[in-house]
Amino acid sequence: MIEEKLKELGLIIPQTPAPLAAYIPAVQAGKFVFTSGQVPLSEGKIKFSGKVGKDLNEKEGQQAAELCALNCLSAVKGVTGSLDNIERIIKLVVYVNSDENFTAQPKVANGASELMIKIFGEKGKHARSAVGVSQLPMNAAVEIEMIVLLK
Repeated sequence: MIEEKLKELGLIIPQTPAPLAAYIPAVQAGKFVFTSGQVPLSEGKIKFSGKVGKDLNEKEGQQAAELCALNCLSAVKGVTGSLDNIERIIKLVVYVNSDENFTAQPKVANGASELMIKIFGEKGKHARSAVGVSQLPMNAAVEIEMIVLLK
């Protein structure tokens, strides 16, 4: 059902990116799955790098957040076997590699949040933090952690 929705939206869940250090992409604890931070990796390369508000504009930041969210879903699928096992998206934590004067982190995070609502409808609405940071691994523009509740 969710896989069909993704096709309708023209979205593909990528292969889960390999961890960049000593961690695993996601952990299931009871009915919850917690992802590690996912950066905008596509085919092994950072697709959006640099500081939002300097090297990238707000729209590009939103696109980076979308890719991070898809990578989070990929990590969840790697643990659960299917995105249809998701009952609800509980929380996103969105880190934005921000220029010192950039303050639109919530708008960048909307790239991921709005995507979750497109995919999961009401069950995609979630709690969220949007945090500006001075740097992210591999100079990624955005990094996202996700918590989901399973059926």
